[in-house]
Amino acid sequence: MNQEQWTAVDHYISETVVPSDAALDAAIEASSKAELPAIAVTPNQGKLLQIFARLVHARRVLEIGTLGGYSTIWLARALPEGGRVISLELNPKHAEVARANIERAGLSKRVEIRLGRAQDTLPKLAAEAKDLFDLIFIDADKASIPQYFTWSLKLSRPGSVIIVDNVVRKGAVIDAASSDEDVQGVRRLNDMLATEKRVTATTIQTVGSKGYDGFTLALVNAVA
Repeated sequence: MNQEQWTAVDHYISETVVPSDAALDAAIEASSKAELPAIAVTPNQGKLLQIFARLVHARRVLEIGTLGGYSTIWLARALPEGGRVISLELNPKHAEVARANIERAGLSKRVEIRLGRAQDTLPKLAAEAKDLFDLIFIDADKASIPQYFTWSLKLSRPGSVIIVDNVVRKGAVIDAASSDEDVQGVRRLNDMLATEKRVTATTIQTVGSKGYDGFTLALVNAVA
């Protein structure tokens, strides 16, 4: 097995059980044209996020890391009438591209993009004292994952699901001596999960067109 085969299988899956549509294709094209990093979730991963959101009957979703809004569209489509995705994005250019992609998909009324550092935006969200989130997708800088996860717990309810992407780092996660801040961020998250009684969590390794990686899935049992 190699990268070429993993990519071919991903394409096969996308062509059969995850058919494309105009809005999603346009979001990828617009993001590429704007020279955004090619790090969005794949179509089959986007559909998995959508399925998770439907499984928990999500009405409120928090996304940490918008990029071009591709995953945002998948999540917003899972919501019922009146549902809401709040997506946090640091980069103004990324947010601009995402807003255009989301508007093209007809989902502007369901999505709010908040610009700024997530470390600043998350406390403001908590202070608003609005409804908690049913699903949280963390797909931003990995060095800050422990802080994002801590705030996610504050913004969750029992039964909420927290998903953290890119946590295997091509296997580098097992290297305790790594100088990579992203690897160390993931390792700190794992140390937290080892003792955190408020969640039941696991991590799944994945291969595909984006290479060798994985995601963490945490079910919230209780909140602070």
